Amino acid sequence: MDSEEEEQGSSSPETAAPPASSSRRPLLLNPAYARCKSVIHDELRNFRVFLQWCALDHSSGPARAASYAAFLALAILVPAAVSLSLRADASLSPASASAITFNRVAQLPASGLAVISFLTLAAFFRRCGGLRQLLFLDGGLRDDTAFVRRSYARELDRAFRLLAALLLPPLCAEAAHKAVFFFATVRVEPPAPLLLLLPERLPWRAVALVATVASWVYRTGVFLVVCVLFRLTCELQILRFEGIYRMFDVEARAAAADIFAEHRRIRTQLLATSHRYRAFIICCLVTITVSQLGALLAALSSRDAKSFANSGDLLVGSAVQLSGFFMCLFGAARITHRAQRIVSIASQWHMNMVSVQQGKPPAAPASTSASDNDVSGSSTAAPASLQPESGAACSYESRQALVTYLCHNGGGITLFGFTLDRGLLHTIFVFEMTLVLWILSKVVVLS
Repeated sequence: MDSEEEEQGSSSPETAAPPASSSRRPLLLNPAYARCKSVIHDELRNFRVFLQWCALDHSSGPARAASYAAFLALAILVPAAVSLSLRADASLSPASASAITFNRVAQLPASGLAVISFLTLAAFFRRCGGLRQLLFLDGGLRDDTAFVRRSYARELDRAFRLLAALLLPPLCAEAAHKAVFFFATVRVEPPAPLLLLLPERLPWRAVALVATVASWVYRTGVFLVVCVLFRLTCELQILRFEGIYRMFDVEARAAAADIFAEHRRIRTQLLATSHRYRAFIICCLVTITVSQLGALLAALSSRDAKSFANSGDLLVGSAVQLSGFFMCLFGAARITHRAQRIVSIASQWHMNMVSVQQGKPPAAPASTSASDNDVSGSSTAAPASLQPESGAACSYESRQALVTYLCHNGGGITLFGFTLDRGLLHTIFVFEMTLVLWILSKVVVLS
């Protein structure tokens, strides 16, 4: 039966043949073969594989249980056991005692950020159901233009490369530091209860090295995954704002109701993103602030010479924490300013429409591409010069209502009502600098 059906299907090509206009064009340019939802689904495979290797897969009950077990072992038990097994040895290094202190100071914020990130991911998978729902890909791209779909496919690949770039270089530095730390700086003597359960002659230095590096990769990977997912979500919204900018073009001839519906859709997703990540951003801000101040106090209170062997933990940990957190802040600030910029573009569009209806030549539109890094290499086209026949696309009242709506709904990412823009970033910077200067002043007075 199957062979007969195949012969019948192959013997009637005229029923399945495409139109003559589409048959002349190449297959890759045919709209019937355009990028679809399944291709976007396949492009998330790298993230799924990474989550599985990091034991962060919550797609089933056994996978969720294995994820919680790996979290307890690698994020809490292994760092605690290794920290309790360290012994200072002046014969190996004069700064052995300070190296242990720096190591314990660095382990606490790393484990704290891992706990925050893991609980955030667990809440995402429990509420959203998966990566597609978290990234607004579950049917969301069907309402977007081909420009948004193609650009977001590139952003997916770029996000995974960014994750590898943030994780691999610090991993090499951390492995080199731990090798020097365990073999040339301190002694490793496990607690007595652990010695009763394990063989006597065991290379404790090598075991501690492998366990510590594995724990570091897990904790850092969990934290960076949440940061990259937040940045990727912001990039999707930026691309969708680019699509709205194109709707103000004369060739698009979009009505005010269409622009209003598209902006409401993006606004709803921005509110959902703000609610999902606000606790993560605030908890990371507090944890990183406390860790940096603690590292500063530990470094200033130590009388030993600082080197990579005894204080490398603080250097590598601070670099990773600040890189991931700044990536979140800059991504939120970019999407916020893109959301605020649409008011200016809509006002220009409305003014040009009014000028055309009054028989006056429209003013030359100013370019909306910023001169700073907010655009990151992509320029946004301003509304083109409007022709008289395009003035009938929508009435004056609808355009005025749209501009008024955008003026009162131009925010982006918010933290409990506070818009995360450059002003808030400046406030955070001044607060952090004030704390650092206060600690330095106390150190100078006490010394």
